[in-house]
Amino acid sequence: MKTIFRARPWLALFAVLVFPLAALASAGGATGTPLDLTATWYGISAVIIFIVAYGFVINEEFLHLRKSKPVVVAAGIIWLLVALAYQSVGDTTTAPAAVKHNILEYAELLLFLLAAMTYVNTMQERNVFEALRAWLVSSGFSFRAVFWLTGVLAFFISPLADNLTTALVMAAVVLSVGAGNPKFVALACINIVVAANAGGAFSPFGDITTLMVWQKGLVKFAEFIPLFIPSVVNWLVPAIIMSFAVPKAHPNPVEEHIKIKPGGVIVIFLFILTISITVSFHNFLHMPPVLGMMTGLGLLKLFGFRIRRYEVTKHPVEIDIPVNGDEPLSEELLRKYKPRNRPFDIFISMKRAEWDTLMFFYGVVLSVGGLGALGYLAILSDSIYVGLGPTWANVLVGIASAIVDNIPIMFAVLTMEPDMDLKQWLLVTLTAGVGGSMLSIGSAAGVALMGQARGVYTFFTHLRWTWAIALGYAASIWAHLVLN
Repeated sequence: MKTIFRARPWLALFAVLVFPLAALASAGGATGTPLDLTATWYGISAVIIFIVAYGFVINEEFLHLRKSKPVVVAAGIIWLLVALAYQSVGDTTTAPAAVKHNILEYAELLLFLLAAMTYVNTMQERNVFEALRAWLVSSGFSFRAVFWLTGVLAFFISPLADNLTTALVMAAVVLSVGAGNPKFVALACINIVVAANAGGAFSPFGDITTLMVWQKGLVKFAEFIPLFIPSVVNWLVPAIIMSFAVPKAHPNPVEEHIKIKPGGVIVIFLFILTISITVSFHNFLHMPPVLGMMTGLGLLKLFGFRIRRYEVTKHPVEIDIPVNGDEPLSEELLRKYKPRNRPFDIFISMKRAEWDTLMFFYGVVLSVGGLGALGYLAILSDSIYVGLGPTWANVLVGIASAIVDNIPIMFAVLTMEPDMDLKQWLLVTLTAGVGGSMLSIGSAAGVALMGQARGVYTFFTHLRWTWAIALGYAASIWAHLVLN
């Protein structure tokens, strides 16, 4: 039964490709009504282009081709096909209106994430995360204590910072403490990935999929809170099982002390204030969340000016230039070499945003939107949400997100707009957020940690504990259905 459930939605899609139906709906071309273009060569070509582009994304680690590049190109070609398809039946208004709607949705997501990433990058530059890592490394905790501490911190930090940054910081702690003990490092990395993904599921600031649901207006900010207990269950079940395999020993003591740079603590409070402004704008004034985030970014930029003036006045700039002896520094050398320690610059924090990820979102949003304009998402919605029912469909969304990135899956669901109540929208938010934990390649946190702990935390190391993570996945769904 499980195999049949997983296959039916995709059979519906490929059936449309292999067994053509009516080429176009008989009416609606000139009036702007959405058409069924799935059986035309425009629709078939668009699907093939998307599959090829996503094949490049999946093989990014082997091809070393950034994931944003193929999907951005695919998005342009898909919308070219959409425009040609609608123009072929005399409709010149539907395609432009649809692509403008998709671009507006992406613009809100882009600016929201840019503000959030700038805050996180500024906290990194101010040594906020490094100070936390140094404290954990030098505290003398046992392996089991570090296992649980990094899991707890990953779970509670990821709702504010993104799960990728949280996972990288906690993994740095694990690698420092567990040097020479690969078994502990592998178990702790798995625990961090699960905890970071679970922690991000009940907060719009913790995961992109949760943010997308919130920005769409389908779930209010306070209505995500009931997902807290299912998220805890999702992490605790595999964590308890894996903890029995953690070595009962103490690591070699490590002494490391790092201070937060001036202004770092205030940046943390500004971030919390920004979240408060964003939620208030959205809940009480019904303004889009991006307005609050950009206002908070403006506050950070003003405070960044204060930090910069302080550092320019109080701290001399050291020039790292390869010169011999006490030779004077020529103007040519000063132009070519950057200072070793430069004053704070907020635009450097903005520049260090994950631009490949942001451009990937552009390609995904527009590509999936284009397939929706051609009629494919309507077919998938009927096959999954009508054929299986919303509960099973949302469970499958989470399973699929362990294989395919959860961003295009969630955007497809949002574009389908299936008729679901709040309970089901919360369920798909939960499953899309935590389903990727079942495989190391199912989330950005898992992929990043495979690179950070290369050779120790691997795909197959994670796969050995997939059964325990799947138990947590099932238990979290049960908890949600019972409690909420």
